[in-house]
Amino acid sequence: MITTLLIFFPLVAALIVFIAGQRMAPAIGIIATLIEFALGIFAYVNFDAAAGWNYEIVLPWISTLNINYAVGMDGISLALVLLTTFLLPLILLASLSGSLKNKKGFYVLALIMQSALIGVFTSKDLFLFYIFWELALIPIYFICLLWGDENRKFVTFKFFIYTLFGSLIMLAAIIYLYSVAPVKSFAMENIYNTSLTTCEQVWIFAALFLAFGIKMPVFPLHTWQPSTYTSAPVAGTMLLSGIMLKMGIYGVIRWILPVLPTALMDWGWLAMLLAIIGIIYASIIAIKQSNYKTLIAYVSIAHVGLIAAGLFTNSVEGLQGVIAQMLAHGVNVVGILFVVEILLNRTGTLEIAKLGGLRNQMPQFAVFFVVIMMASIALPSTNGFVGEFLLFVGIFNINPYLAAVAGITIILGAVYMLSSYQKIMLGEARSEYDGVVDLTLLEKSILIPIVIVIFVLGLFPNLILDLTEPAVNGILHSVHNSIPVAN
Repeated sequence: MITTLLIFFPLVAALIVFIAGQRMAPAIGIIATLIEFALGIFAYVNFDAAAGWNYEIVLPWISTLNINYAVGMDGISLALVLLTTFLLPLILLASLSGSLKNKKGFYVLALIMQSALIGVFTSKDLFLFYIFWELALIPIYFICLLWGDENRKFVTFKFFIYTLFGSLIMLAAIIYLYSVAPVKSFAMENIYNTSLTTCEQVWIFAALFLAFGIKMPVFPLHTWQPSTYTSAPVAGTMLLSGIMLKMGIYGVIRWILPVLPTALMDWGWLAMLLAIIGIIYASIIAIKQSNYKTLIAYVSIAHVGLIAAGLFTNSVEGLQGVIAQMLAHGVNVVGILFVVEILLNRTGTLEIAKLGGLRNQMPQFAVFFVVIMMASIALPSTNGFVGEFLLFVGIFNINPYLAAVAGITIILGAVYMLSSYQKIMLGEARSEYDGVVDLTLLEKSILIPIVIVIFVLGLFPNLILDLTEPAVNGILHSVHNSIPVAN
């Protein structure tokens, strides 16, 4: 029941916001997301990780095709549900401090998107997963199109073409899996137990990896991301990078690793190599960026590249690192994008060369900024360190040379993050920013929870690792039953 409530409560809230009108929309939308977060905490407190799937419900939906409304949560699902429900209230609050027009429309779309995202993370039926996947794309398309900058039409069209291509090849793979399954059903257990030849696995692996790889995105499927991130409103970029790109990573964990173990063994190395190339490529491009928001877009590609590499390590460390880093990346990137929003509101520009010396006018902002930045470059005791350490251990166990190359990202990450911070915040105060004020109460109410979570997950990582370990072991057990354990 709690899973269904988590999926459909935001939809009901979206309807209420739509009816309530512009004036009441912010209050109703934010209260609804806080209630949703409380439901997520309730699910976490009462969750039994050792039992595997909790809060399951299966109801007939399209009987002729044996499609069911089948949902539930294991530790991995619940971790992503917690991330989604934690970030939505902060993103809606952040939209209050910006210049977003027609907030009612934005809240309605954001709540619909939240509903679909939780549906993606909790579906136990592959067809239902696909429906929620598609539903999640619609709101972000309109958010980018309606609230983006002057380049929004071209950028959104490009984003639409990429996602449409990914969706179509995913649908083809899903239909093929259904057609060869011994029992004609999209149920997760049925798909997991379907025996596929090596050739079938390779083709389905290619199709699903393209679909999920576009969404993450990984190199060379990433070209839609920098322009979309730059063009979209900051709150929209938060939704995209903080939560939505996790759909692709989750898709690999849930629908590639247990279903296509032989293809994983044969071609996982290529996916890992592409991911690591993406890390280096994005890090180098990030260093050269003059616009801070575009820089963050490339930073995100680099971080997701490391997560993607961990997906194919076939180890507990690697997969636990993936999940820990997904949560850390979601929290940290929303925090750093809110820093972007504050910078834009105060100065009217995100061109790094036009900024400088803001620490003098905004000392509190400087402290929050540096904490979030340190978490982004994985300083020990922050949330970024835990996942990154586990990921490097997992990659090192597969190939020390790849781990060494991926490790360059630590140096490059420190270069572009510290360098940009120095140029924006340090140095002589600029006279044009003399009237700039420090953080408001609203802005602190967003930044404080982010910083708390950064340190809580950094100092007590077992809050998440204990939650997800049984589910991770279950997936790896399924993989190991079909292929030799990689050294």
